[in-house]
Amino acid sequence: MHILVTNDDGVHAPGLLALAQSMRTLGDVTVLAPDHNWSVSGHVKTLHRPLWIKEVTLADGTTALATDGGPSDCVALAVLGVLPAPVDFVVSGINPFPNLGNDLTYSGTVMAALEGVIWDIPSVAVSVDGHESTLKDLDYSVPAMVAAQIVELILANKLPEETLLNINVPNKPLQEIRGFRVTKQGKRVYKDVLIQHADPRGRPYYWIGGDAPIGVSEPDTDVGALEEGFVSINPIHCDLTAHHLFDSLKKWPWPVIS
Repeated sequence: MHILVTNDDGVHAPGLLALAQSMRTLGDVTVLAPDHNWSVSGHVKTLHRPLWIKEVTLADGTTALATDGGPSDCVALAVLGVLPAPVDFVVSGINPFPNLGNDLTYSGTVMAALEGVIWDIPSVAVSVDGHESTLKDLDYSVPAMVAAQIVELILANKLPEETLLNINVPNKPLQEIRGFRVTKQGKRVYKDVLIQHADPRGRPYYWIGGDAPIGVSEPDTDVGALEEGFVSINPIHCDLTAHHLFDSLKKWPWPVIS
């Protein structure tokens, strides 16, 4: 099995290395990741300029590929022929912060996995519940091990088409994690603020700042599971249709086009 490992934090991120090492226990691994941080990049596809790829060496001495494109570009490049062997599985992460609720639309980590699904490749996104205050001491070994276990389960049981798993792992020692919980997307409350300053010539510029988002804790959601010490397994489907509104909207008095 040929596993593509990518991320949105950059090719030299420690979470990427831990993930690649864990995936090597399951098959052949190629690392193709951005050459710099693309966090909160969403589902980017670069079409307006050329993309470059270079070979780099990771901290464990293994070879990886880095591109100036985004996370989704990494998957597209791999699938379209940059790699000599077909990709059988896409694993994205390990993101040092959780990807919960509405975060998914912003997350380059999750959108790289979504790009894999678009190409009909089984895919997962892996994040750990880290925080700015503990980032330097973050232990990626537990989420890396969890990711390997989940990939093995997917290989044995198969995922439906157009579906990925968004995995969030508590930032706890293995013995303190209470288990796995299949969840739905929760809700995040964002505390963004607009900060305005002036450049040296007096022209205004803007910065979107504010405090980190908080989650609305409900037991059957990704937010609730993580807060209760469970690994959150959130199945995500490419189909964004609000199916529960379909029949209702059909009954609206839509105007006649004439």
